[in-house]
Amino acid sequence: MGMNQTPSGERMHISIFGRRNSGKSSLINALTGQKLAIVSDVAGTTTDPVAKAMEILPIGPVVITDTAGIDDVGALGELRVEKTLRVLEKTDLAVLIIEAGSEPGEWDNKLAGMVKERKLPMLVVENKIDLVRTRDLKSEIRDLKSQVGTWAEAHELPYVAVSATTGENIEGLKQCLITNAPEGFAEPTIIGDLINPGDIVVLVVPIDKAAPKGRLILPQVMTLRDALDNDAYSVVVKERELKNALENLKNKPKIVITDSQAFLKVAADTPKDIWMTSFSILMARYKGNLEEFVAGARALKNLKIGDKVLISEGCTHHRQGDDIGKVQIPRWLRQAVGGELEFGFSSGIEFPDDIAKYNVIIHCGACTLNRREVCFRQKSAKDAGIPMTNYGVTLAYVHGILDRALDPFPLAKALWEESPDKPVRPKLKIQRTSG
Repeated sequence: MGMNQTPSGERMHISIFGRRNSGKSSLINALTGQKLAIVSDVAGTTTDPVAKAMEILPIGPVVITDTAGIDDVGALGELRVEKTLRVLEKTDLAVLIIEAGSEPGEWDNKLAGMVKERKLPMLVVENKIDLVRTRDLKSEIRDLKSQVGTWAEAHELPYVAVSATTGENIEGLKQCLITNAPEGFAEPTIIGDLINPGDIVVLVVPIDKAAPKGRLILPQVMTLRDALDNDAYSVVVKERELKNALENLKNKPKIVITDSQAFLKVAADTPKDIWMTSFSILMARYKGNLEEFVAGARALKNLKIGDKVLISEGCTHHRQGDDIGKVQIPRWLRQAVGGELEFGFSSGIEFPDDIAKYNVIIHCGACTLNRREVCFRQKSAKDAGIPMTNYGVTLAYVHGILDRALDPFPLAKALWEESPDKPVRPKLKIQRTSG
C-alpha cells in the first residue's frame, strides 16, 4: 500500500487553526508545495474544514486540515467556528497560526486552553514575517518573540516564525512538526504484539455480496499488512475452507482472525487451543479502548423492549440488503429482548450530540477514523453515562463466544469474567448470509 493509498484513519492528523486572514491556507500551500487551499485577502475565505493527505518524513503519511477562522462572526460564523473546534476531536497535533506583529487575543487563549484540556501537542507559528521585516531573519525572529513568542513561551508551547508567501523557514516549521509529533505515532500495531516472527496467522475472509468487488475490506487489508510487517506467515481462506486449511497446515497457527459474521462457523472449526478473534475486535483495540468497549457490552444483557439503541458508523458506505449495522445487529438484538427496540443510526464524521437519550451505543470497527476520534467518541459516551460497545464485541456476545474471542486480550477478558453482572448467552435464532 503506497503513501497515497494510506487510509485517512492511519495518518497523523495535523490541524491548522488561527484567526481569519492569519495565513492558514497559505501555510498549507507552502507546506505541501502545491496550491491546494484557496488563498484570498478577504477574511473568511475558508468556510469549512478542508483536509489534504501528504507525507512529512520521517513521520510518514499525514492529513493536514485547514479550518475556518476561530474569530468568525455572525450566525453563520458561529456555525463555522463550531465546526472548526470540532476538528480538535480528531487532531493529533494542533498548529496555531498568529499573524506577525499582532497581539495574541481572546480566541488564541481559548484555543490554547481547549488544546491543553485535551492534552494535545500544539505549536505556535507566527506567519507573515516578511511583512514586518526590518532586519535579517534571525534578528526578525528574535524581535517578534516580544509579542507572539513571549505568549507561546508563557503557555509552554513550541514557537516558530515563518513566511508562507516567501517560503522562509518552512523547513524549520516541518522540523518543528516532526519534533512535536505524538511520541510513537509512527509505530502502531494491530497484532504485532500478539505474534512472533514465524508464527502462522490465519485470516478468514468471507466472499459474499457484502464483499467489495475485486478487493478486500480495509480491516482485512490492514491486518494482513501488519502480520507481514511483523514477519508472520499469513494464510487467507474463506470460512468454508478453514477446517481443511487447518488440517493441512504442518504447524499450528498462533491465531485465527475472522470476519464477525462468520463467528459461529469459525469458532466451531478452530481448535480450542488456538486463539480466535475477529477483525472488528482487533480494530476496537487498535482504534480505541477495548476494555471500555467490553464493559459497554454489559448493557446488552439489560436491554428491554422499547429501549433505544444507537448504531454508529464512521464511514458512509453503500448499504447492502442485509447490512450488518442496519439489518443484522438490530435483528439479533430484537431476538434477544423478545420484542421491538427503537434504533437510531449515524454515519460519517459527525457523532450525534443527543446520545444521552440512548440506552446503549454500538459503534462500527472505525477503520476510517483515527484513534483520537474513536477515543473522543468513547469519552463522549462515558461523560453522558451511556454504555458504548462495538460491532465485533456485540457479535461475539450475541453468538455466545465473547469469552473465547477475548482470549488474546487478558485484561479485557478478566474485566468481562470478573464482572458481577456478566451477561449470559442470549437465546437467539442466528440468521446470517453466506458470509
